Amino acid sequence: MARAMISGVEWRQAWYTNEDAVYLNAAGQAPMPRVSLEAVQVSLEWKKFPHNLTDQQELDLPKRVRASIANLIGAKPEEIALTTGASAGLIALAYGLDWKRGDEILTAHREFPVQYTTWKPMEAREGAKLKLVAPSGRWVATEDFIAALKPRTRVVSASMVRFDDGSMLDAPKLGAACRAQGTLLALDVSQCCGAIPMDVRQLGADLITCSGYKWLLGPYGSGFFWGKSELIASFRPGPFYWQGIEGLNHFGALIFEDPKAAAGARGWDASETASYFNLAGWEASLHFLHDVGVETVAGHNQKLMAHLYESLPRDQCVRTSPLETARRGPYACFAAHTLERTQDIYARLKKEKVIASLREGNIRVSTHLYNTMQDIDRLVQVIAR
Repeated sequence: MARAMISGVEWRQAWYTNEDAVYLNAAGQAPMPRVSLEAVQVSLEWKKFPHNLTDQQELDLPKRVRASIANLIGAKPEEIALTTGASAGLIALAYGLDWKRGDEILTAHREFPVQYTTWKPMEAREGAKLKLVAPSGRWVATEDFIAALKPRTRVVSASMVRFDDGSMLDAPKLGAACRAQGTLLALDVSQCCGAIPMDVRQLGADLITCSGYKWLLGPYGSGFFWGKSELIASFRPGPFYWQGIEGLNHFGALIFEDPKAAAGARGWDASETASYFNLAGWEASLHFLHDVGVETVAGHNQKLMAHLYESLPRDQCVRTSPLETARRGPYACFAAHTLERTQDIYARLKKEKVIASLREGNIRVSTHLYNTMQDIDRLVQVIAR
């Protein structure tokens, strides 16, 4: 679908919509566009009649998805591993690095759980030490991480955009500080990749990891990670997915008694990359995003978030995300003056089928191209009653 064709219709028409509900939770699960769901239906036909799925199609689909992701973030396809969510990238980094006892890992105070489930076990496994960075101001900032860097800091691992308040790190600035002392920077970009323009060549990170079912409009259980070629090449050997064998070009010759992982990240693909129900739909979504333009998504969301913050009744609500767009991701959060009142507002919104999300005492509003100013107005009307 060409860019001109997409821009000639209302965005909402590209999705199936439920007119009884206002969906404001793309940061949790984004609905897939019509064209993506149609691609999933085609993949179901492959399972209905498996002879229609050729060996070449089976090998080519993951390659095309890998290339589409690389195109979206300014990477090389061989630097992309296809996974089932954001956790896989951090796990690969944790297992792949050659640790030294006493190495430090920095993450933020009150981070998303994946940061703790990945790095806390490395204390017992490798003798590393996980340290939490607390904010010096209202939100955890790049400067807080830079101030916490020490000679033993091996990895800084954090969300580029926070799940609970929408605050965003200055990744290039943090990356430069990490490089200056040989520290690796790993960013979870699940809450911004596909919603704001991203170029890994300028981002400053050594590794990014991302779920595919939020801003990348993919199905459940989709994701990827990207790593610098030199970083992936330095990883310790480990078991890898059989379709990641170097030299595997067809299924007529599968005996590799001394297998070598393909160069780059492909050897770290989640087992059974050939999940065609997922990959067929995700490929269509990635093409859709490319045709629309991530810049279009970012601009649309910025306008809706500005309207939200202008419209919220100040006597009832406070804005709990940064006001500056350079410090905020693609969504915004607010809260009432007490937690009890915030929970009451959230319950009323849900009852009225205005679907946002409640995260750590904040109501998070995350929109996409299928949302309109009228959707924001409906949310404000429910709050103001």
